[in-house]
Amino acid sequence: MKQFKTEGKKLLDLMINSIYTNKEIFLRELISNASDALDKLSFEGLTDESKRVDETLAIDLSFDKDARTITVADNGIGMTAEELDENLGTIAHSGSQEFKRQNADAQGDAVDIIGQFGVGFYSSFMVAKRVRVVSRALGEDVAHAWESDGVSGYSIDEVAEADLPEALRGERAHGTQITLFLRDSTEEDDTDQFLSEWKLRDLVRQYSNYVRYPIRMMVTKSREKPAPDPKPDDYKPEYEDYQELETLNSMTPIWKKRKSDVEQKDYDEFYTSTFHDWEKPLRTLSFHAEGAISYDALLFIPSVAPFDLYSKDYQKGLALYSSSVLIQEKCADLLPDYYNFVHGIVDSPDVTLNISRETLQQNSQLRAIARRIEKKVTAELEDMRDNDREAYEKFFKNFGRGLKFGIYNSYGSKADELADLLLFWSARDEKMVTLKEYVAGMAEGQEKIYYAAGETRELLAQTPAVRSALAHGYDVLLCTEDVDEFMFQFLRSYHVDAVAGDSEHKGTEARDLELQNVADANLDLANEDEKKEAEKATEENKDLFGELKDALDGRVADVKVSANLDEDTPATVTAEGPVSLEMERRLQQSPEAGQAPKASRVLMLNAKHPVFGKLQAAKGDKERLALMGDILYNQALLVEGLPVEDPAKFAREITELM
Repeated sequence: MKQFKTEGKKLLDLMINSIYTNKEIFLRELISNASDALDKLSFEGLTDESKRVDETLAIDLSFDKDARTITVADNGIGMTAEELDENLGTIAHSGSQEFKRQNADAQGDAVDIIGQFGVGFYSSFMVAKRVRVVSRALGEDVAHAWESDGVSGYSIDEVAEADLPEALRGERAHGTQITLFLRDSTEEDDTDQFLSEWKLRDLVRQYSNYVRYPIRMMVTKSREKPAPDPKPDDYKPEYEDYQELETLNSMTPIWKKRKSDVEQKDYDEFYTSTFHDWEKPLRTLSFHAEGAISYDALLFIPSVAPFDLYSKDYQKGLALYSSSVLIQEKCADLLPDYYNFVHGIVDSPDVTLNISRETLQQNSQLRAIARRIEKKVTAELEDMRDNDREAYEKFFKNFGRGLKFGIYNSYGSKADELADLLLFWSARDEKMVTLKEYVAGMAEGQEKIYYAAGETRELLAQTPAVRSALAHGYDVLLCTEDVDEFMFQFLRSYHVDAVAGDSEHKGTEARDLELQNVADANLDLANEDEKKEAEKATEENKDLFGELKDALDGRVADVKVSANLDEDTPATVTAEGPVSLEMERRLQQSPEAGQAPKASRVLMLNAKHPVFGKLQAAKGDKERLALMGDILYNQALLVEGLPVEDPAKFAREITELM
């Protein structure tokens, strides 16, 4: 009995119990090793004609439920006794990595070696109590068996020809057969699941579906027995089971095919079956990158958002493959949060994996791929926005909220990349517009972009602030999503590039346009005459405003005259400071409503409205002024879509006034 080298027992125990977190990947590792053995044989045949073989290179998978064994066999290059000792007796020695190093200059597309660390084989001890490897190297007269329980060491013995598996018998036979003797199944460790045709088929399709060699297994199928002749009147069809060798993997990944060789319907079918979506993708992106790091990418922009897209349980990420072997089902680092809706696959032989191949090393390679993917998705969205507006508006309805969160969550650092992808409802044009389109339609002399935030577009369009802005010739963006107000706190302004004077638009210089809420107490829409009248009314009614503010008992920070209101609006409520009315409303709906900051409210009065005269007449009458102030304030809240603090009291005051 030989002992494992490199403190083998301790390292092997660490390998089995710590490195891998998912037991089922043992099959992925064994199939990857078999694929490497086939690649080595293929390469040797290219460089040495005497080693070329005519047989079909394949990986055969089988199981025996009664004997509790799983067997993975290949007709690859095989191993000598010395290679068995070196590759399997020395933990973390990778024969594949050594082969890659020795043949680095000669390798090409014909060889796609997967192994790197020399540890994948030992994952088999997560499910097996004993492992037996029988291998016959190409051109060798004898075969040898390596056997171990993963604890006490290993043995290597020559195997007599009569005791060899049938595939390894004969003068020109070569290859390796690995047999796993599974542990007994327990409640905590269900090994029985791996002794089923369905489970093994599922594992192959999940992890090794795109290994370049066929992975074959005898499967049970059913067929109708031939009917007797003559067939009785009461004949009922009979069926029988039979065994058939079936290739379990598809081998050729669709993302490695040339775009010219793939029809959109093929991409659509791949998308719906792989990502379990009923709808075809809205857009498909397929591209290949070469250079310091090479990879293939196939990305999809869905047509419909999944129901849990904005829940805490939703997991973003692209499926990551290395040399067509699945490494991570969802690699979150390949996508920014605001593009979490993108589905797809990235396949690269160059990414640096950690020892278990279950997660990636955090390195510049991964960041470089992620940056390229982000640019590709952005360019695709810009193309859709400019050339297929109907499709883009459909996309934005489903996923635009995430783009807004991208600006908010990045504290505005992603504003330059995302601002031009945003769409808003134009109160004037009654359609969705970009910020760039809003700017193109601005009134002469306008230096701000105006928006209003609330529950619905219909309610917002009727608010005094929006009506006033439209009356002064300014368009207003109507925003109804919970993230809008918070996003604008970080977006702050929108940069406009210089426009040449001979373009369809008048010449302008590059500038930054401030984004302003029309419900802001400091909103300035009025002309000079309107401002002077408002200032005069404010000065003449200081005492009245002081009495009214006292009557409202701390519910407003100030009472002012507004120069912006139209003749039909007696008063409105606005806010000053960083917390707007809409932001307060949204915060009050959160679990931390008790600690949420409140807006500093300002009651804005219209000095031209008849109600203002009634207020002036009530000056000095504390009870009358309190009644009228209360009604005006609550009425203004209702118009803004905000709740009245005491509806019963408000109803009594209306009745009293009547």
